[in-house]
Amino acid sequence: MDVFRVALMQAQPGPPDPAENLARGGELCRRARALEADIALFPEMWSVGYHYGLSELPDWQGLAEPRDGPFVTYFRDLARELDMGIAVSYLEASEQGPRNSVTVLDRGGQDLFTYSKVHLCRWDQPEGSLVPGADFSVATLKTSTGSVELGAMICFDREFPESARILMLKGAEVILTPNACRLDTHRLAQFRTRAYENMVGVAMANYSASSGREENGHSVAYGPSAYDERGNTLDTLIVEGGPGDAILVAEFDMDAIRTYREREMAGNAMRRPSTYGLLTSDDVRPPFIRSVPRT
Repeated sequence: MDVFRVALMQAQPGPPDPAENLARGGELCRRARALEADIALFPEMWSVGYHYGLSELPDWQGLAEPRDGPFVTYFRDLARELDMGIAVSYLEASEQGPRNSVTVLDRGGQDLFTYSKVHLCRWDQPEGSLVPGADFSVATLKTSTGSVELGAMICFDREFPESARILMLKGAEVILTPNACRLDTHRLAQFRTRAYENMVGVAMANYSASSGREENGHSVAYGPSAYDERGNTLDTLIVEGGPGDAILVAEFDMDAIRTYREREMAGNAMRRPSTYGLLTSDDVRPPFIRSVPRT
């Protein structure tokens, strides 16, 4: 394939009402399809709106829906109708409890995978009481022009290098990232680094800015190609939004990305895993001890 197009749907969901946000999301998807996107990517927890303070709702857990419920089912049907992939985020009901999840659908409306946020913001309610995900997933998305290996992480996950690293090791070429927080200089630089160090494309959809909220847009996508064949530095930025509502189409040149991945030394080329044993230790020492649990 030549170009893989991801629509970053930078917008604010409505009130914590899955039915209303379903309708809002459907309109955004139709606009993304008109822009010839191969897949539409929602910001984090689109079904209920992460920023609405669910802890203030007496029955916020009642807003969770299973992945075969009406919310995700609507987008399955829509993906099939539009002949476009959709990465839809929502508060997922599960036997263990509610999860912060994204289901990635192919252009035929079939589930590629459902990923639940592994690194929860434990200090923040209600997310602190959600059930964390247990693994990272990668699957093949077939487009009208070829295939791409997709992975996903959600918001706080991107602040841990292990998240993007394990997705790269599982074969991801592009990592989709629903988000719902302020994207300042440091977080954007951090996200750019995830692309560079793993030789993957990264695409992040964030809420747009609104009065009194920390969310400030700047949905962004980076490619991995940092140097040309002569060693000259390249800018890896593909697209970055401003603060307002927008649908931004990130165009990943997959042929160029794959050529770059075959010749450069980042990613999995020069790693020495036998020296990394401490990375899987559960030990936490000062000054990193916190009053909130990790798991």
